[in-house]
Amino acid sequence: MRHLILVLGDQLDRRSAAFDGLNPAQDRVWMAEVAEESTKVWVHQARIVTFLSAMRHFAEVLRADGIPVEYRRINDVENCGSLAAELEAAVARLKPRKLVMVEAGEWQVREDLRAVARRLGVELEEREDRHFLASHEDFARHAQGRKQLRMEFFYREMRVRHQVLMDDGKPVGGAWNYDVENRGSFGKEGPPLKPAPLRFSPDAVTHEVIQEVREKFGKHPGDLEAFDWPVTEPEARLALADFIDNRLPEFGKYQDAMWTREPWLYHSRLSAVMNLKLLDPREVIAAAETAYRKGRAPLAAAEGFIRQILGWREYVRGVYWRFMPGYLEMNELGCDQPLPKFYWNGQTEMNCLRETLGQTLRLGYTHHIQRLMVTGLFALLLGVRPREVHEWYLAMYVDAVEWVELPNTLGMSQHGDGGIMASKPYVASGKYVQRMSNYCAGCRLDPARASGPGACPFTTLYWDFLMRHEPHLRRNQRMAMQMRNLDRLKEAEKAAIRGQAAVLKQSLAG
Repeated sequence: MRHLILVLGDQLDRRSAAFDGLNPAQDRVWMAEVAEESTKVWVHQARIVTFLSAMRHFAEVLRADGIPVEYRRINDVENCGSLAAELEAAVARLKPRKLVMVEAGEWQVREDLRAVARRLGVELEEREDRHFLASHEDFARHAQGRKQLRMEFFYREMRVRHQVLMDDGKPVGGAWNYDVENRGSFGKEGPPLKPAPLRFSPDAVTHEVIQEVREKFGKHPGDLEAFDWPVTEPEARLALADFIDNRLPEFGKYQDAMWTREPWLYHSRLSAVMNLKLLDPREVIAAAETAYRKGRAPLAAAEGFIRQILGWREYVRGVYWRFMPGYLEMNELGCDQPLPKFYWNGQTEMNCLRETLGQTLRLGYTHHIQRLMVTGLFALLLGVRPREVHEWYLAMYVDAVEWVELPNTLGMSQHGDGGIMASKPYVASGKYVQRMSNYCAGCRLDPARASGPGACPFTTLYWDFLMRHEPHLRRNQRMAMQMRNLDRLKEAEKAAIRGQAAVLKQSLAG
């Protein structure tokens, strides 16, 4: 054998550089399902099914193209349980002259596979991942000489380089972003009715995976009754068209809004298939821009959606590889609380968390504001260890892969990196949740109260957070208004809040 081509579970791209020069008569593709990827964190069952089903469908595509595939299933008797052990066994059996792969998306996976190649004395060729619009070298050039990294400036460079929403060298509409138009909330009547997102009923392959996951990982969190995620490239394209036609026009205005028993609202459901590489981000960006150019979506909606992909998605990848492996251990605020047990079962009297965590357990999904300003915000205000929060997000969400999840969680959500990802901590009281959702209407806790009976824990912990980290926060100009508000509190109010916060922390640490 000439080349053994390694394809990982988040590299399901038929146009991948790994396949450049492939000769079916001399080369084979290697893929492996391993339990380690589902147990290093306590992975949601829907996430396991999504990865395994997508991998099996992709292997079928390769075989249909005449490419031989060495495929190890998770229930195979000889399965070694880890990627490194499986690769070592495959090399010993097949004796390839060279291993070929697209660069791994996770630092530890890259290191493990490199170690196997060194140990066995076989060459490992790692090729650039063409799925992304910015290479590691591109991001390094952007970062060179900058005291601070900020997504906005990177995003503008990407817009210019790739000529996205640009006319005659200037941004369409005269502004680089329309974020101020992307913060709408629903009135008391709730979100306007729109067609539900396209569902993808499990086929025979997915049904088989669901059964195997229930048998092997049945004690893991999550529910598979509602599983309907796209797991193939054709399904991903249908999901894209459905979003562009039915939800993109309202996405911009309402992308931050939340509503009880409305998990999807105007969001795309495309992050999982993009992170599996079943959908090219260029195709997604082009579809959104075309919708604007043809008058089918307002500029604020198209730009807000494109910013998440061309801006945030590419930017967090750059941050991840620039600061790993040390990034994983960052804890700028010195947080040491354990993650509350209700994150794993949804059993809490706080309605916003009960709704959001219940949705997470049912679907393996919440949108970005539910993650940042409900589950993430509470963990930050409580002072949970950032790595523990990261591991929960990596476990629970269908679209979670470490290169995108870690900077968003540890950095932006938990401020554990001290400002690499975001210039200030994203902190707010329960009043924010009340403004952006109807969650508080179904809760006995009052977001306007910081202490005493019926006080909202978000509000109690918000003021406690400001007091706890006051020296650090006063050095941040973007926190000036919140610190002025803190100064207005009387000492008796501060003491009551501190006391109530201490009781809360003790009760949630048990």
